[in-house]
Amino acid sequence: MPFYDALETRSPEAREEALFRALPGHLAHAQKTAPSFRALYGDVETQAITSRAALAALPVFRKSQLAKLQKAAPPFGGLAAVRAGEVARLFASPGGVFEPEGRRPDYWRIGRALSAAGVVRGDVVHVGFSYHLTPAGSMVETAAHALGCAVIPGGTAPVEHQLAALAHFGATTYGGTPSFLKVLLEKADVLGIRVPSLKRASVSAEPFPTSLRTLFAARGILGLQWYATADAGLIAYESEGGEGLIVDESVILEIVRPGTSVPVPDGEVGEVVVTVLNQDYPLLRFGTGDLSAILPGTSPCGRTNVRLRGWLGRADQRTKVKGLFVDPSQVAEVLRRHPRVKRARLVVTRADELDHMTLRCEVPGGAAAGLADALGQTLREVTQLRGEVEVVAPGTLPNDGKVVEDTRPVG
Repeated sequence: MPFYDALETRSPEAREEALFRALPGHLAHAQKTAPSFRALYGDVETQAITSRAALAALPVFRKSQLAKLQKAAPPFGGLAAVRAGEVARLFASPGGVFEPEGRRPDYWRIGRALSAAGVVRGDVVHVGFSYHLTPAGSMVETAAHALGCAVIPGGTAPVEHQLAALAHFGATTYGGTPSFLKVLLEKADVLGIRVPSLKRASVSAEPFPTSLRTLFAARGILGLQWYATADAGLIAYESEGGEGLIVDESVILEIVRPGTSVPVPDGEVGEVVVTVLNQDYPLLRFGTGDLSAILPGTSPCGRTNVRLRGWLGRADQRTKVKGLFVDPSQVAEVLRRHPRVKRARLVVTRADELDHMTLRCEVPGGAAAGLADALGQTLREVTQLRGEVEVVAPGTLPNDGKVVEDTRPVG
């Protein structure tokens, strides 16, 4: 399979030299154009940041800080080098985080991941991600357009309508969550709709277990995964070469000890920290909150960049459900709107390859009529996700400080 470009096969030494040759100019641009960046790193001598050791001396800027900055200095917390009216799209993700999509082609750089999955000019890509306020749908669409592909914007349209379009246009590739592709395929069986053209799935935003890979393969669909965030864009992606996620060519990746700015030795699990050479939105040492580790060696596919083991959990209690983040602050907002609830815990489980949420609430005196339904509606408003509500007696929930409990297997 051809490579996306020559960058993917350059020597590790050439890659490192090129990234750190570009970094000082990137930092100087950020200091000049992004006010909060100047406040955070204003005294940094940008021309001196030419090595990993120099980079590691700077503090990590974590996602938890981002929402606070953006609230204080809307719309982007003073971290963007562009104004809201200068970009192509504006997104509002759960948790009070806002993202710009710049105007250059394939802004999120997902094209590299699609290419590694075998997508080529002339393919028809069915996008199963939502297009509403969060950027995942646009991530795949802009990448597909940059590669010369047509796009079916499935989004949140009814499953039957999506299947009709997928079959009618002969979609060759699916881009979305793996669990929703399973839903599409099972509904196609029920309706008697055949989709023999579908040969590839480029999936993200949730775990991609072996059971789903095997299920897709049995239908002649090769499924490969990529890892991105709405702030940083593509971080790493799978190829047909085998184990691990190959780091994107525009990313300087570090793995640090959770809660610190200190890199860990290769192979040790820690928090994924990225510096992305994005002139529109210059994030430096951005802590994603995700846990992973570096795999030894390089991919058998011929791409030479370092590889991640994949998503291994969260460094905090924030977690991703059906492609959207949920965190303790959202549970706190539900309780603020329902003062009768004294304590709550959001439990995330996985059954039949689908994510489920249950909000367990301690209510003194028991639940009044309609409280569970009202809590469920508020939970959906706050998280943009459906969840069950279970009212329990006071003292039932463990006293361990957990507000979001993710019981799904990792890896």
